[in-house]
Amino acid sequence: MPEITRYEHGVPSWVDMGTPDLGAGLGFYAELFGWEGQDMGEEAGHYTIVSKAGKQVAAISPAQDQGPPRWTTYINVDDVDVVAKKAESAGGTVIVAPMDVMSAGRMAIFQDTTGAVIAAWQPGEHIGAQLVNEPGAFIWSELVTTDLAKSKAFYSETFGWGWGGADEYAEAQVAGRTIGGVMPRPPEMPADVPDNWTVYFGTADVDGDAKRAADLGATVVVEPTDIPGTGRFAVLIDPQGAAFALFQG
Repeated sequence: MPEITRYEHGVPSWVDMGTPDLGAGLGFYAELFGWEGQDMGEEAGHYTIVSKAGKQVAAISPAQDQGPPRWTTYINVDDVDVVAKKAESAGGTVIVAPMDVMSAGRMAIFQDTTGAVIAAWQPGEHIGAQLVNEPGAFIWSELVTTDLAKSKAFYSETFGWGWGGADEYAEAQVAGRTIGGVMPRPPEMPADVPDNWTVYFGTADVDGDAKRAADLGATVVVEPTDIPGTGRFAVLIDPQGAAFALFQG
């Protein structure tokens, strides 16, 4: 796939993770996906951008809080300050107020109306992922929510998303193109797990990569499973506790 050079407003453009042990976290994903890390230095808090085939795909950094590690999805926006105000007016909470990230861009982090965390990114020198929808790269983000209607209203007001799909699985859309999924919280999900966005990475062999991840210390939460007419997926928890998923189209 050719290098991506821009994203439309409202389209997921980047994913990153804060983890208690940066070296171990980077080592796990490097073994699993073939990523190569570039530490951006002490000034950037050792934020480490990872690349696949020479193209930036994600980032891993030291954890900034005491909570469990998690992958965060960033939505590309034209004006992060405007979007932060929309998120508040839609009933969300601004966790990290709009701030400059040196010359890379400007960001904010929100908690939506049911408690899931999402971020916004206004690009400067860093446009987001240069490679997506490939093995070892970001391919999809999916929200699990206790109130589907409430979540759809929040994201429509905040990012301008339209909707397709069905009641059991809503598809977030930008300019008629599906860019993410939203599903009701399954009854088997533990009560202490908050509503959340799950980041999916592409794979050419979901069964093989799920086994490889387990061999590297991950826990397979959902075994490789077919989605009729769509593909095959698995959900895992990495050795430090961050959930992520694999998808093979």
